[in-house]
Parts: sequence; C-alpha cells; structure tokens
Amino acid sequence: MSEQQENTQQKPGFISMIVSVLAAFLGVQTEKNRQRDFQHGNPKAYIIIGVILTILFVLGLVGVVNLVMASAA
Repeated sequence: MSEQQENTQQKPGFISMIVSVLAAFLGVQTEKNRQRDFQHGNPKAYIIIGVILTILFVLGLVGVVNLVMASAA
C-alpha cells in the first residue's frame, strides 16, 4: 500500500469524529485516537462538533429539569 493510501485510511470520518469528541467529553479518549485526531483531523470540524454536542447536552439538561419541575408542581 502506498503512503497516500495509508494516510487516507487514517483520516477520521464523520462518525469517528463524533465518537472522538464524545470520548473527550467523558475523558476516556485513547492515546492512539487522540494522536490520529491531532495528526489527520481538521480542528474546525472538531470545534464545530464540540459546540453542537455541548448545545445538545445543555438543551437535554434543560428539558430534563423542566420535566422534573413540571411533575413536582
């Protein structure tokens, strides 16, 4: 296999990037994946995915709190 094909195979895909961001959120990212992300990943994509997942997390928490408060009242 040529070097270009190996580099193409190591590039993280969209799902892989989401999994990496979720693993980083939880603090369980493997060193191998972290190195792959830093060497072959696009920082802008990780930042955008991180912001979107953070917003979804906060909205989820707000929804759960609203449900609990509505059932308590």
